[in-house]
Amino acid sequence: MDFWQRYRAIDARDTRFDGQFFTAVSSTGIYCRPSCPARTPKAGNVTFYETSAAAHEAGYRACKRCLPEAVPGTPAWNIRSDIAGRAMRLINDGVITREGVDGLARRLGYSARQLNRILSNELGAGPLSLARASRAQTARTLLVSTEMRLADVAFASGFNSVRQFNDTIGEVFAMTPTALRATGAKTGQRRGAATPSDLAPGTLTLTLPYREPFDPGIFDFLAVRAVPGIELSGSGPDGTRTYARTLRLPRGNASFSVTYSPSSAGKPLQLTALAVDLHDLPALLSRVRRLFDLDADPQAIDDALAMDLRLVNSVLATPGIRVPGAVDPQELLIRAMIGQQITVATARTALTQLSVAGSPAGAGAPGLERLFPTSSELADHGRTLLRGPQRRIDSIVATADAMATGALEFGYGDDFAGLERKLLPLPGVGPWTVGYVAMRVLGAPDVFLANDAAVRSGLKLLPADTGLSADFREVSPWRSYATMHLWRAAAKRTTLKASPGNTPEVRERPPETRRR
Repeated sequence: MDFWQRYRAIDARDTRFDGQFFTAVSSTGIYCRPSCPARTPKAGNVTFYETSAAAHEAGYRACKRCLPEAVPGTPAWNIRSDIAGRAMRLINDGVITREGVDGLARRLGYSARQLNRILSNELGAGPLSLARASRAQTARTLLVSTEMRLADVAFASGFNSVRQFNDTIGEVFAMTPTALRATGAKTGQRRGAATPSDLAPGTLTLTLPYREPFDPGIFDFLAVRAVPGIELSGSGPDGTRTYARTLRLPRGNASFSVTYSPSSAGKPLQLTALAVDLHDLPALLSRVRRLFDLDADPQAIDDALAMDLRLVNSVLATPGIRVPGAVDPQELLIRAMIGQQITVATARTALTQLSVAGSPAGAGAPGLERLFPTSSELADHGRTLLRGPQRRIDSIVATADAMATGALEFGYGDDFAGLERKLLPLPGVGPWTVGYVAMRVLGAPDVFLANDAAVRSGLKLLPADTGLSADFREVSPWRSYATMHLWRAAAKRTTLKASPGNTPEVRERPPETRRR
């Protein structure tokens, strides 16, 4: 967007741009979200910044009225595959807190000085400032949404000391932590919030912000793939959906649940973290947001998809569709390799058998007893637990061994080209696997799995002879979302075929299907 497009957005108080850029006003010395209800400033007094950190660096403070940190993140870090986008994905996952700037630079293949120069030029702030802004945002969320002690909020947000926490909150928000917490009560963000006595020890409940509309069908996607003992899912008659699972985080094991309650005014999507080390909370928040694609801009995506005559009816019927992410990149690769030539149900059975190799989860929610096996556990026990063609078993075990020894390293900081270079040489991995992993691990928005059996099945249900390209290039860079619409159509077709009076054995292959 150029200056005047952004200026028109703030003049219209357009909420969908909240978090995608920040408006700094020189006459007041503050920066706001685009939808701030204050009077639109004169254009000559306005400077737009890509990040709140850049506004901090330029000497601006956050608006007390609109609280620009209380918004979803920007989808730009997934759209952008450059160093800045890759760095922001890692910063949001807490890499600087755990490994420092040198660790972040090493993951990206640059020196710390080079990385600082690149990010300063591209985003207006260096890696430390960007990490500081991320910590401030996490701290604000905890202050206004929970009754946690201030010292616990400080360390849970990634600060090294309470003094550093107090100084940062004062510089960013021009308020003390106690005063910032009071704003949550004024805006109703803590209305009905669980208190420590309501919840089990080590439990924390937070509201997850996102841009409307939100299609809860992502819960169905996760539910049919849920591995018993590791994942749980459920739904209620009022439209409530839940998804819970165990996972490993940098400092220890944890479990979480996400609940969608459409009837809950102002707080329809909530995260409950169970038995999580407070230092791991930023990483957990980042990964849950990626899993549910909560930083997407659904209006922009739907507008683009609706321009395609083949998708317009599906978009109108299912607005706000999301692309599921991944809380563990290595786990997702194994899941993709196991399920790529079998049905979802068969893949789930295979994963359930394999999950026996996983370690006990420890304290957590009932029904969540195990962790997904580590790469080492898969390499050690995979041949005993996996069933099927020996060649496929060999490929999966070899990949697990490569990840366990460090010969194969990939994650949120990769780009699509880098992912191809790392994964394609592996036996049993082809273009479908790489595309699927890119969609779910990197959040790549422009992946179209043309050879996927379910995609082809979904295409049969759409209008033909439109004169549009077979690879859906007209809706770029949102082809991953087009893929989701086609998968949804194929799933509905499969459900109809499996219903009474039909032939359930005649089924289309699920998304985790690839023909070589």
